[in-house]
Amino acid sequence: MPVRGIGIDVVKVERLVEALERFGERFEKRIFTDAELAYCRRHKDPLPHLAARFAAKEAAFKAIGTGLSNGIGWKMAEVIQPGGHAPRLAYHGLALERFEALGATGSHVSLTHDGGLAIACVVIEG
Repeated sequence: MPVRGIGIDVVKVERLVEALERFGERFEKRIFTDAELAYCRRHKDPLPHLAARFAAKEAAFKAIGTGLSNGIGWKMAEVIQPGGHAPRLAYHGLALERFEALGATGSHVSLTHDGGLAIACVVIEG
């Protein structure tokens, strides 16, 4: 399958902590879906997991070539992890329309967090 898009992003966990301290629940609700928040809160330290999902959203929007523009919003890319298996990426709304317009048939997401950094890589194939 040909590659239709690639995106990568790095987030300092401390930067996410600062945003949460400054904007609190309003920030969480604007960026993350309820399912993403629930998954992260099951961990002893949810912050690295939230940062990884933030990075995944940024990488996802880079991979479809839009960034956060033209009506694309944070919740239009969602990291889902059913049953604790490997994470998957789901596009919604205008982001899904763009994904489909690329001729995409699937995507892959890889997440990691260590040493105060969270990194995500997204590859779209079609």
